[in-house]
Amino acid sequence: MKYPIGIQSFDQIIGDGYVYVDKTGLIYQLVKGGKIYFLSRPRRFGKSLLVSTLKCYFQGRKELFKGLAIDKLETDWAEYPVFHIDFNVGDFTLPGNLEARIEETMAAWEKQYGRSDTAQTTGARFIHVLHQARKRYGRRCVVLIDEYDKPILDVLDTGYATTVDGERRLLEDRNREILKSFYSVFKTADEDLQFVLLTGVTKFSQVSVFSGFNQPSDISMDEQYETLCGITQEELERYFAEPIKALATKYKVTEEGMLDMLKHRYDGYHFSSNLTDIYNPFSLLNAFAKKALRDYWFSSGTPTYLVRLLNHTQEDLNGMTGKYYEDKEFVDYKADVEKPLPMIYQSGYLTIKGYDSDFGTFLLDFPNNEVKSGFVSLVASSYLQPQENLGGWIRSVVVSMRQGDLEQLRKLFTSFLASIPYSMRAKKDEAEKERFFHYTLYLIFRLISVYTVYTEKEQSQGRADCIVETDDYIYIFEFKRDGTADEALAQIEAKGYARPYAADPRTLYKIGVNFSSETGTVEDWKTV
Repeated sequence: MKYPIGIQSFDQIIGDGYVYVDKTGLIYQLVKGGKIYFLSRPRRFGKSLLVSTLKCYFQGRKELFKGLAIDKLETDWAEYPVFHIDFNVGDFTLPGNLEARIEETMAAWEKQYGRSDTAQTTGARFIHVLHQARKRYGRRCVVLIDEYDKPILDVLDTGYATTVDGERRLLEDRNREILKSFYSVFKTADEDLQFVLLTGVTKFSQVSVFSGFNQPSDISMDEQYETLCGITQEELERYFAEPIKALATKYKVTEEGMLDMLKHRYDGYHFSSNLTDIYNPFSLLNAFAKKALRDYWFSSGTPTYLVRLLNHTQEDLNGMTGKYYEDKEFVDYKADVEKPLPMIYQSGYLTIKGYDSDFGTFLLDFPNNEVKSGFVSLVASSYLQPQENLGGWIRSVVVSMRQGDLEQLRKLFTSFLASIPYSMRAKKDEAEKERFFHYTLYLIFRLISVYTVYTEKEQSQGRADCIVETDDYIYIFEFKRDGTADEALAQIEAKGYARPYAADPRTLYKIGVNFSSETGTVEDWKTV
């Protein structure tokens, strides 16, 4: 089986015999059901392949679709003039690169369809080209724009600037204005357009690239198209039975066991209230090709701009994850508000995990262990700046928990917290000290949860700070800041945190920990 890793060309995938998960039935619904669309999906989720498939379809290349779902649905194959621009290509952190990219594309279109003698602006030139193409073909035009937002994301919150007419401008604002002018064509040229699709990671609103033209139909959370990109459970088992079996053999587990491992690591994305499970296709294909379960998607691109945004806005993951939101709170990124939640959700680091139909709200959390491990590690390293290697420390903690080695566990927590520089934990007031204390614990136990069962169980009388379960042990932690370990243990008893595990055959440990603000590490640790 050949896996199309890094190949986004539909005709190459089909022509060279790579595996293709058939999405053409949904594509047929898309092209027949509307005109102007916007689709947001995380990077490496198949957006470029979708665009390429649409391009081949509108070029009338029927032979490429033989045996696929659309082959039985489409009865009137026709060739349309197709205009495709891919903003994946280019470094837009340099002033003038976006203008050059658009000019290069426009010049190629004008060479094919002719240039107006009167049109001066890029928008006017584009309108002329679309009109000429329609006249030549006798059919309306198709416009496909891939990663429309990359010129903005490249410079978001960087402070990069340029000079326009002698005035200093943020490159972020400049690039947004250029794109807005370019896309405004779609309103004026409506009569010449058959189909328009814009794909990207983030939907910008308010001072937006969308405000200059007819609002596209945003299908990013449309139940009908939630599986347009990515791989469903049914598709995974139907198309990839052979590599699943091979991985199961290598890891010495059953095929059911391997499916469970793949689910925890790469599944968990949801794009509508239907909550249909979607796997990350990039990670899956790499795992099958390399016959190894690793963190492929996260390591393929570091979301440093998201960490910048979190630090800049003084928001933390603890305040965002595991909570219900209205969709308007995370669907549109508002540049003037600078709330990081929409960006984090749309970039794929958080996803929908539940839906409350009574209130129309969505539960957001990490999609899977790959994302949780990578993103939380990155945030923790930036926030805490520990001298110890975070990944190695987490592995040592998990091994200690699996073995029931409480003394080693105490030493590991003490040494790690002591490795956090004083400059990072030195806070001015009590509220900041408390926030640092709780956020540090949150980040640590979120990382531990990748390899164990980590719960924040609500009890009738409150919630334990942390409960960690392994195959053989249960750990109930209660932490105090500038108190005593005895006070922490007393709270575990008083609140009855251990009661739900009374009949559990595993060994249960209650651990009271006191953290010193002065020393920055564990001062007192007791276990019963």
